[in-house]
Amino acid sequence: MNHLLWRRLLTTVTVAAVAVSVWVPAALSAPATRLSVLTGGTGGVYFPMGGGLAQMISKYIPNTQATAEVTSASVDNMRLIGSKRADIAFTLADTAYDAWKGEAAFRGGPLPIRTLTPLYNNFNHLVTMEGTGITTVADVKGKRVSVGSPGSGTEVTALRILEAAGVDPERDIRKERLGVAESADALKDRKIDAFFWSGGLPTAAVLDLATTPGIRMRLVPLDTTIANLQKKYGALYFRAVILKEIYPGTPANAVTVGVANLLVVHQDFPADLAYQITKMIYERRGELAAVHKEAANITTTGVAGRSPTPFHPGAIRYFKERGIEGF
Repeated sequence: MNHLLWRRLLTTVTVAAVAVSVWVPAALSAPATRLSVLTGGTGGVYFPMGGGLAQMISKYIPNTQATAEVTSASVDNMRLIGSKRADIAFTLADTAYDAWKGEAAFRGGPLPIRTLTPLYNNFNHLVTMEGTGITTVADVKGKRVSVGSPGSGTEVTALRILEAAGVDPERDIRKERLGVAESADALKDRKIDAFFWSGGLPTAAVLDLATTPGIRMRLVPLDTTIANLQKKYGALYFRAVILKEIYPGTPANAVTVGVANLLVVHQDFPADLAYQITKMIYERRGELAAVHKEAANITTTGVAGRSPTPFHPGAIRYFKERGIEGF
């Protein structure tokens, strides 16, 4: 090999080696950001929607991998976010407010949570079956009633609804603390007489119960409790209606208590990531709605007034870019 050819070959190899030496460390120095998305029990709406959200984050947010996690839902989720043991969480607005203020289940002190966006509204269900004698909230006295799983937002709201109806949950009912899927099974097996559930429409476990042959499921109206709830808790609770068509076999619409859902993070969650996730939710809402149709109800209409907890700066940046009123 002549001297000139050798020098050219040596130069080529050297340049390639330098390129590799520069490129490899750069690739290795940027591992994927891993995020946990806290949902709820497998029979509710948080679980499928949270799974869909995690998939979308992994697909559309560069260099980010998200995983949905099953939890006891709202109260549990707020504690995990507040202690930085998780990244993103679904929660009921009343539970988020308690966490932010350091009240009720969070008397140990306020938690530094921030809202990315309000989601859809939850509808509080009081589910029973024909033949239990339960047609009003007051009728649960002396009955076996599940108030939701420990650490859930359902339990928080159920206890408040009972109080608003003049029912002492510690003395007047035989209290069980089951998740929605377990509650539906227990009602089906006649192990309980009724159960509370706070969720979107339809909730899979309740729908399965309503469509079980031989089961005549009934929804108990909660309208008599709304005034007392609003007197004590303000606009956190509002009138809502579960249409009879939602759950086959229910004979009438049920006026109930509504409460908003939020997607929240810790106040120290990276602002740019918060911006990207908020933007993705609104720009790709249809994709999330394909997972569960309640996502179609995520809207910027009045968004600034629909969270009782402060918005994260990254979310505020997105809403300002959109020219949304109130930001």
